Amino acid sequence: MSSDQEIMAEIAIPDGIKVSKEANTVSIKGKLGTIKKDFSRLPANITIENNRITIKPYGTRKKDLAVTNTARSIIESMIRGVEKGFTYKLKIIFAHFPISVKVKGKEVHVENFFGERSARVSKIIGDSTKVSVVGEDVVVQGPSLEDVSQTAANIELSTKVKDKDQRVFLDGLYIYSKEESM
Repeated sequence: MSSDQEIMAEIAIPDGIKVSKEANTVSIKGKLGTIKKDFSRLPANITIENNRITIKPYGTRKKDLAVTNTARSIIESMIRGVEKGFTYKLKIIFAHFPISVKVKGKEVHVENFFGERSARVSKIIGDSTKVSVVGEDVVVQGPSLEDVSQTAANIELSTKVKDKDQRVFLDGLYIYSKEESM
């Protein structure tokens, strides 16, 4: 790539979605809610005009192209999130001790894991992230991909087996499905 080429990315804003920028924070509002993301550490300019979001980095190197594409990917997933939302599903798996999962406020409690007396607790990230227990599945839903995926990862990590052979001790909660809600 020659150094005189200009790097930039454009994203079309779909109908029914409002995008605004205040300082370096981009907020995207759709039918499922509002997502805000701070891009102050991003070495690029983000402008919004004529129903398009334009990302222009400060330089023209390969690293600047990577930064631009990362920002574009983040903004596109924010738009998909307020349009459709994201759903992660975790399966409850146990061999002997029946695991029970309860949602209490902004926390998920995994009880009776390997017969332990105390519950394993993981945090629900984000205000609009919803966690529900449906049969032997735990369903995490919300408009923000970052919040939904981090919440699902927190739940999965809370049941990580330590100091035992993981091929034998398979109990836990495992992510098995990642999809857009609608």
